[in-house]
Amino acid sequence: MQLFDWIIVAAYLVFTLFVGIYLSRKASGSLTDFFVSGRSLPWWLAGTSMAATTFSIDTPLVVAGLVATKGIAGNWLWWSFGFAHIVMIYIFARLWRRSEVITDAELTEMRYGGNTAAVLRGTKAFLFAVPINCIGIGYAMLAMVKMVDALGVWQNMGIGADSNLKLWTVVAVSIFVLIYAGLSGLWGVVATDFFQFFLALVGALIVAVAAVRQIGGIQLLVEQAQQATNHDVLSFVPLNFGGDGGWLKWSESAGISINAFFAYIFLQWWSFRRSDGGGEFVQRLAAAKDEQEAEKSAWLFNVMHYVVRTWPWILVGLAAVVLYPDAQDQELGYFLLMRDYLPQGLLGLVFASLVAAFMSTVSTSINWGASYLTNDLYLRFMNPQASQAELISAGRVASVLVTVIGAIAAFYSDSVVDVFKLVIAIGTGPGLVLILRWYWWRINAAAELASMLGGFIIGLLTTTLPVLKIDDFGLKLLVTTSITTVIWVAAMLLTPPESEATLNKFYTKVRPGGPGWTRQQSQTGLAPLQDLGKDALRVLASSLILFGSMFTVGGFLLLQPMTGWISLVIAVIGWMWLRQLNKSQSPPMARPGTEVPMP
Repeated sequence: MQLFDWIIVAAYLVFTLFVGIYLSRKASGSLTDFFVSGRSLPWWLAGTSMAATTFSIDTPLVVAGLVATKGIAGNWLWWSFGFAHIVMIYIFARLWRRSEVITDAELTEMRYGGNTAAVLRGTKAFLFAVPINCIGIGYAMLAMVKMVDALGVWQNMGIGADSNLKLWTVVAVSIFVLIYAGLSGLWGVVATDFFQFFLALVGALIVAVAAVRQIGGIQLLVEQAQQATNHDVLSFVPLNFGGDGGWLKWSESAGISINAFFAYIFLQWWSFRRSDGGGEFVQRLAAAKDEQEAEKSAWLFNVMHYVVRTWPWILVGLAAVVLYPDAQDQELGYFLLMRDYLPQGLLGLVFASLVAAFMSTVSTSINWGASYLTNDLYLRFMNPQASQAELISAGRVASVLVTVIGAIAAFYSDSVVDVFKLVIAIGTGPGLVLILRWYWWRINAAAELASMLGGFIIGLLTTTLPVLKIDDFGLKLLVTTSITTVIWVAAMLLTPPESEATLNKFYTKVRPGGPGWTRQQSQTGLAPLQDLGKDALRVLASSLILFGSMFTVGGFLLLQPMTGWISLVIAVIGWMWLRQLNKSQSPPMARPGTEVPMP
């Protein structure tokens, strides 16, 4: 890092702070302004912000570590969430926007009633804002520490940096993020996210191009990457098609276990706590201008997250396998390539891009965590009569608290991939309840509370407690989901359903489709605003488009033309099917507030 590199980084930081200060007035009107941008976000800004939030500085480390140890197929750890994100587009995006909540925890007292619903809301807000959210902030900070260390930032300046000094450097950047996030609320977060996402994407492309050129092109990269590993590093799925072992068999050189792979595909995405959108995504869907904008923003996120930026990360991961085969910490491949092969100026630009990625995730986590503490704890339980000015002040104080706890978590983190898996483990279990609560009246507050606490405790114990620890990640998810399901089903059957008044109020507000609300449709005289059957078909068609497109790019890029052509055909079939579904006539849907007599 030379003077010119630092000038680029400093210019970016000043620009970000200016945007935050400029937008601070937009966040000062009300709690809705501060946490959901007055529900006025356009789709392109909301969708890009979702993509920026999931492009943290830790993400390239996760991908590099997965490629080195598990091969490309190891990325199903996060690719599998694509199924849930497609479901979010057509099943949940419009429902969340119609609910008009500020946080997903707030929905609990709209869907359920009584003291149990209040306990659920408070518990959920605390768990999401403090342990889960702050662990996320902690491992983003850990990734930033690894970058500072790998690039030798302090050493190049003649300062002998110990681990604490490096970490305090990251804490200082986080305080900078806190300033603009605390001043401008979600408006500042999403506005800076827009620039941060494209800067981070350009940075990833620069590193990928430099890495491939250093090796001598894609052809040599593909050949040498396979030679440098003892597992099938280039396969997109750890399965062999055809051959003596039958039409379909498990690859003997697969980098991931069969339990893990099938848990990713068939279990993880719907059993995780984000099965219906969840968290930061809900915040942006609720902030969109209207239901259509929310749906479009979810589509944009999926394209950016899976199709566009998957492959630069994977190229860098493969190059790191070739160039640093004996690296002790294989997560550092991304940063080592930056340090060794980028010239002055480009190094500063890529460094700034990763700082941007870090800032986009941390700013979102700060604002998101503070929304729970302010809306679902302070306003709901501590000061229900608080003025809007008091709530905004409370939101800024909560932002400070979340940042401090996240910094503490960073001191006790070690491996980015391991922490990433811990976040998934403690969030596994309640996903089915979160889906069913929208479509089945019988789900009650006790069931959701039991599923959330059960999944959190079991996931934590099977990850950290030596006596109960399950090393096979797929088996761990299966055990956690199975036990949690038994717990929440028992809790639901042993407790009464929600009152008719509560159920009717929720249905009137959200108007979901499906057979689970027949009685409410009859009692309220309101038809659903959703054709659930057609939306389910849209999900299937869109899944073909998303994964077909992603593997089309990867197939042709990594010189696997058969994979590329087959994936392209699948994507085209999905696109034609979705187009036909969108053209076909649906039963007339009533607009909100319009009474339609039910037969």
